[in-house]
Amino acid sequence: MKLKELADIIGGKISGNPDVEITGASGINEAGQGDITFLADKKYLNDLFSSKASAVIVKEEIKGLAASMVIAGNPYFTFAKALEALYKKPFKTSGISDKAVICADVSLGEDVLVYPNVYISSNVVIGARVTISPGVFIGEGSSIGDGSFIYPNVTIRENVRIGKKVIVHSGSVIGSDGFGYVFENGVHYKIPQVGGVIIEDEVELGANVTIDRATTGNTVIGRGTKIDNLVQIGHNVKLGKNCIVISQVGISGSVEIGDGVILAGQVGVRDHITIGSGAMIGAQSGIAENIPDGQVYSGSPAIPHRTWLRAQSIYAKLPEYIKRLQELERKIDKK
Repeated sequence: MKLKELADIIGGKISGNPDVEITGASGINEAGQGDITFLADKKYLNDLFSSKASAVIVKEEIKGLAASMVIAGNPYFTFAKALEALYKKPFKTSGISDKAVICADVSLGEDVLVYPNVYISSNVVIGARVTISPGVFIGEGSSIGDGSFIYPNVTIRENVRIGKKVIVHSGSVIGSDGFGYVFENGVHYKIPQVGGVIIEDEVELGANVTIDRATTGNTVIGRGTKIDNLVQIGHNVKLGKNCIVISQVGISGSVEIGDGVILAGQVGVRDHITIGSGAMIGAQSGIAENIPDGQVYSGSPAIPHRTWLRAQSIYAKLPEYIKRLQELERKIDKK
C-alpha cells in the first residue's frame, strides 16, 4: 500500500513522499526498497542513514534523511501496528473438521475453526471466531471466549475458563493438577486438586507454559498479562492484570501478584507470598519474602536492586580485598 494509506491505519504524520509504495516491514539494517522500518533509540541513527528502507517511523523529524518519515509518539508501538497491517491475515474459517472428536453437548459459536485431531469433551463452550489447532485437548466443562486462538498440541483440562482474544501457544498445559501432597505414615499422600483455572481476556501464553489448577477455588491469570515460553505457575496463584512474565520463571502455590508486575527470566517465587503492583524483579532472583508495591528487587535471596548493585560491586572486588588483608596479616605477624 502507499505510505499515506498505511499512515491512516497506524497513525502518525508523514514527512516526505506520501505516495511511496510500502511492500513490507523490516529492521533498520535488513530493510530494503519498499520496506518501512523504525527508530526507537538515537544510538541507531547512523544505521538509519545507511539503511535502504523507503520509509521510517520516528518520534521526531530527522533532517537530511532520504527516506520518507512517519512521525509518531511511540515508534515501536506504531511499527507493531504496521506489522499487523502488512502481514496479519484476516480470519478465515473453513469450518469443523470431520476428523475432530466433539461431544454432543458442546456449544460452538459462529465461525469456529476446528482442525483435525482435536478432542472436545462434554459441556464445553466455544465462543465465536475461535481457532482450535490440531492435537488440542479440551476437558469437560471448560470454555473459550470469542476470538481466541489455540495453537497445536495444547492441553486444556477440565473446568478451565479462557477469556476473549486469548492466545495459547503450542505445548502449553492449562489446568494440570497442583503439586500438593501431605506426608503421613512415611508416604506422600496426594491432596485432590478440585479447583479450576481462569484465564482472563487478552492474555497470551507462550509455548510449553504450565498453569496448575487450584486445590480449591481458582488459579487466576489477569487480563492483558503476557507469559513467555517455559513458565510454571503453581496452584491457587493470583497473577494480576498486564503483567510480564519472562521465560523459565517458576511461581509456587498460593502466591498473589499485583497488576503490572515484571518478572525477568528464571525468577523463582516461593509459596504464599505477595508481590505488590508495579514491582520489577531482576533475572535469576529468588523471592522469599513479600515485595512492596513499585519496588525493584534483584538477587537470591532478593534484595532492593540498588543494594544488590552495590553488593555485586563489592563481590567482584573480594579477591583484591582478600589479597590486601593477607598482606596486612603478614605485616602484623612480622612485628
